[in-house]
Amino acid sequence: MAVNETVLLDLDKIVEEKFGKGKVPRFVVSWLKKFIHQDHLNGCLSQGYLGIEFAEKALEYYDTHITVEGLENIPDDGRFTFASNHPLGAIDALSLIAYIGRKYNGNIIVPANDILMALKPLAEYTLPINKFGGQSSKLPELLQNAFESDKQIIICPAGLCSRKIDGVVQDLPWKKTFITKSRQTERDVVPVWFSGQNSNRFYRLDKLRNFLKLKLNIAMLTLPDELYKCQHKSFTMVFGKPIPWQTFTKDKKDSEWAAWVREQVYTLKK
Repeated sequence: MAVNETVLLDLDKIVEEKFGKGKVPRFVVSWLKKFIHQDHLNGCLSQGYLGIEFAEKALEYYDTHITVEGLENIPDDGRFTFASNHPLGAIDALSLIAYIGRKYNGNIIVPANDILMALKPLAEYTLPINKFGGQSSKLPELLQNAFESDKQIIICPAGLCSRKIDGVVQDLPWKKTFITKSRQTERDVVPVWFSGQNSNRFYRLDKLRNFLKLKLNIAMLTLPDELYKCQHKSFTMVFGKPIPWQTFTKDKKDSEWAAWVREQVYTLKK
């Protein structure tokens, strides 16, 4: 059992560091603590697990039940890019890390946004893809090194959680990077579909943000509450057969291949 020196979420400290001492009223900070369920999150973090065990224990802590299909499609050996849709924000990411990480003995790396990066017990697996601030100038080099490594890549090419598009909850268009890098480094791509959706409030806030043309992703701020709402729920994760990297020829643009793999993922939906 891997146990770490527990790092708990301290919103008082975060707010003070971001905005200065006393700049944000205490009642606002208290409301934020309740909204993100700080005590509940810290209950998960205080278990003290690291890495794969943390992901597995977090799923147990939230009493989520994951039905996994298609594990027989994943070879025991090789270097792969696991490309998944991203309907929820946390439970889907934790499930990918738990199951793929366990199969490959923790030999994984996950390009992750600020939310997942905040989970310090997963730090050894995560590569920072900043969604709130600017991108790191070292990001291209870090990504290249990751794809050239012997680690399994777990990526959600949409970059953000699924949105409601034309009345259907689905990913935004997938970015092409995973295609380009997988072909360059000769990695087959494993499509993964994950079930579930966030609350209607999440999608309403996203629509409001677009209507008001806000830069701040207000829907993303509700993800800790969406995680809390995943308690006691059941989800399905389906692994498709690996797509050979030679598939991604110059007959199509990489952005078109990315859209094609996205379509393959949604064909796995039951």
